[in-house]
Amino acid sequence: MTKEIIKLEHISRDFHVGDETVHALRDVSFTICEGEFVTIMGTSGSGKSTLLNTLGCLDTPTKGEYYLDGTSVRTMGKNARATLRNRKIGFVFQSYNLLPKTTAIENVELPLMYNPSYSASARKGKAVESLKAVGLGDRLNHKSNQMSGGQMQRVAIARALVNDPAVILADEATGNLDTRTSYDILVLFQRLHAEGRTIIFVTHNPEIAHYSSRNILLKDGRVVTDTMNENVQSAAEVLATLPVEND
Repeated sequence: MTKEIIKLEHISRDFHVGDETVHALRDVSFTICEGEFVTIMGTSGSGKSTLLNTLGCLDTPTKGEYYLDGTSVRTMGKNARATLRNRKIGFVFQSYNLLPKTTAIENVELPLMYNPSYSASARKGKAVESLKAVGLGDRLNHKSNQMSGGQMQRVAIARALVNDPAVILADEATGNLDTRTSYDILVLFQRLHAEGRTIIFVTHNPEIAHYSSRNILLKDGRVVTDTMNENVQSAAEVLATLPVEND
């Protein structure tokens, strides 16, 4: 039986704004198993960001249960959630969130700083391995201001991978990139998926859904469709048709 990585049971999240209650998520239930590549889509106000924060252990639901790799998250304290987040989730953000004036290796080492089981040399070794895995073996000591947007996003993906997380959670990970670089990053995500990684890609761009194995659509805080993609397109094939732009 395939291992359940994410399990949401009747999740609701309410926010109180003055005298009003905003129902950001309404009775959301789904399970994501190991090795799935899932896009979560929806327009602004659909509940995507709230769901992302819930999945990322950055926020807790008002009602319902959330299990991450078999662990119940809802009743956890803040510190326990932070540890679980660090061990189980690799985040990739639209804006890269790299530390300025630090090298690629130093950026990728960061999640391991909070894991006492790694020595300094082990951290560096894992960071180098992770950067090589995303094709940046020749950029180990480059700083953020010496890299293109695509290279910075690859550093961010290497950082997400370094802890060998249960799930990679990507938030609009191609949102700041030009078309060719976006497909380049999608090729990388598809390769990671082929290697068995579990990926959740939160986006408002419907194009991304062509390259994942499953698509969950949100509207007004509810899941309106949850469909398998029977015809996954190859990002590499599309990339091969795009003109090479000169920098």
